[in-house]
Amino acid sequence: MRRTHGLVMRSRNDDRRDAVAAGLAALPVAVLQDDMAWTRTYDEAEPQRVNRWLAQSGVCSRREAEALIARGLVSIDGAVVEDVGRKILPGQTLTLADAATGDLGAAMTIMIHKPVGIVSAQPDPGQIPAVRLLTRKALWGGDAAIPDRDSRLAPVGRLDMDSRGLLILSEDGVVARAVIGPESGLEKEYLVRVIGNVTHEKIAKLRHGLELDGRRLKPAKVTIAGDNIMRFVLTEGRNRQIRRMCELVDLRVMDLFRVRIGPLKLGDLPEGRWRPLTAGEREALIRGA
Repeated sequence: MRRTHGLVMRSRNDDRRDAVAAGLAALPVAVLQDDMAWTRTYDEAEPQRVNRWLAQSGVCSRREAEALIARGLVSIDGAVVEDVGRKILPGQTLTLADAATGDLGAAMTIMIHKPVGIVSAQPDPGQIPAVRLLTRKALWGGDAAIPDRDSRLAPVGRLDMDSRGLLILSEDGVVARAVIGPESGLEKEYLVRVIGNVTHEKIAKLRHGLELDGRRLKPAKVTIAGDNIMRFVLTEGRNRQIRRMCELVDLRVMDLFRVRIGPLKLGDLPEGRWRPLTAGEREALIRGA
């Protein structure tokens, strides 16, 4: 495994964060006009409720969409939507008023290549949290706003202190639900180096035959990726799951490296560096869930 792998992230700082608008920031299939209005033409075959469509598009949750409608900030073909149960028809164009997009701004989402020894969330005394790495010097490629002290970045799928690789920090509720929500089906991929005898029987148990905390684990994709290196692909995230799975088959994890979350790959960016997610990466996460 190479240690010269990088991170992925997305960043725009904005003190005002309104639950109504998590995600209005960037949908590549939509249009943000010069006056900041958001508009998009509905191209599905069947009519659909406005709140559901906005949620599926990654703009906001259903409740957040209903709040926008209640404020009179949503229109279809130029007419303000007054009914929260209103359906949009094929070919119709939905627009969010300037006040919605102007007030809401963009919720921040960042991807970082977390090194070993850094904690994902709130640190104990003497520990270093991942947010400390979000400096201009550590920013990878291009230019981006640096998160300030008022940002509410939280880990979206933690990595323990002894693990490294792809970590998402976000204050975007839509992204968080897509990655770790109860209905999320996003895969998380890891390269895991172990000490012990890796056998076909142990691989079979890791794939299907284990329980943690009295609950059976979902099937996992586990393959051999090198000399005492295995590739794990999971769709759930129990506490220290891979390490505990390996312990159950007499294997000891020496290195745990997350390389992918859904369609988002760590790539070859350097350890300890970060960058903001692009609009396309954000939407791919949401649609992939």
